[in-house]
Amino acid sequence: MPKSLLNTFLKNIFAVAENNNKNLGNPKEILIVRQHNQFGDLLATVSFFRALRENFPESKITLIVSPENYYAITKNKIIDKYFIFNKKQLINPAYFFSLYKILRAKYDLAIVPVTVSISFTSNFLARLSNSKSRIGIKELNGRKNEYDIFFDRKVTMDWRKHPDANVSAFCLEMLQYFGITTSNYKSEISFDELDLTAVKKFIEEINVENNYFLAGLHVGAGKPPNRWSLDKYKELIEQLNMNYKIKFYLTGSDADKEEIHYLVGKIKVPLNLFLNKKIPEVAALISQSTLFITNDTGIMHVAGATDTPQVSIFGPTNPFNWAPLGSNKYFIRKSELINDVSVDDVYNLCRKILS
Repeated sequence: MPKSLLNTFLKNIFAVAENNNKNLGNPKEILIVRQHNQFGDLLATVSFFRALRENFPESKITLIVSPENYYAITKNKIIDKYFIFNKKQLINPAYFFSLYKILRAKYDLAIVPVTVSISFTSNFLARLSNSKSRIGIKELNGRKNEYDIFFDRKVTMDWRKHPDANVSAFCLEMLQYFGITTSNYKSEISFDELDLTAVKKFIEEINVENNYFLAGLHVGAGKPPNRWSLDKYKELIEQLNMNYKIKFYLTGSDADKEEIHYLVGKIKVPLNLFLNKKIPEVAALISQSTLFITNDTGIMHVAGATDTPQVSIFGPTNPFNWAPLGSNKYFIRKSELINDVSVDDVYNLCRKILS
């Protein structure tokens, strides 16, 4: 079906009347659809959920996520329930019925937050939901949402007006339009005693003595331009090891195995591996560390949710938009080429932190 015909069909069947009232009342049941965001994007915008929770403390928040990003909010205390939307499972009758039950539950408000992209699927899921009102994007960075017809309340957002805004603040514009905000932009990951027990066992196994620092590193990244040179990581670790009593560990998954294998094979300094762990466990380990060093990638946001001093290395991405916020959260960027950041740049910052 041609796109123009599809739009006409959807408009005739699913268009809703616009409501310009900015008073949302006191919604008790809220549905948020964020299956279109990457893991790091979702984790960096926990402030969005927090604003709703602070303004509507008695509400129940249900979140629709994806197989690629759901682990950003497992055990998150702000979210009451989450559902993993998986297109591949729609042919499974049991799964389809589970999705139907989620969408057809009674909601006072459905919202599709945006940061960098507009998703037809997320928009359509919100429209299919049994909600009294729906908030969606009208325009993003000057680009019209062709399916804003699914929403009765519409918001225009534009990064270009605030080019150095942090994503945790920018995402709130959709809610601020309705007088909803928060003063706490920090991300959040919840971990429990089981996670801490597993982490403490790992720390004991690698024999971190009382007078030693514990430093974690994440040397991988989903996007190659966001990966700092492994040889620079090697030199950095060697310098730190030469001047401090310090134990090192690497975080990562099977996606990072080539980088990790290369680095372990190149360096004589012992590198302990904490791989393929659940996000709450990773957050728990970072929280017990002295220092965490990372590329610009999803785990950067996991570390950003802890109080541990952190150094994030940036290349093509604007760190003012994406670097974690906090008094002990540092970033280094020289240019769009991440390897323009030198070993000395990172080492000198680490030295200040460890001192």
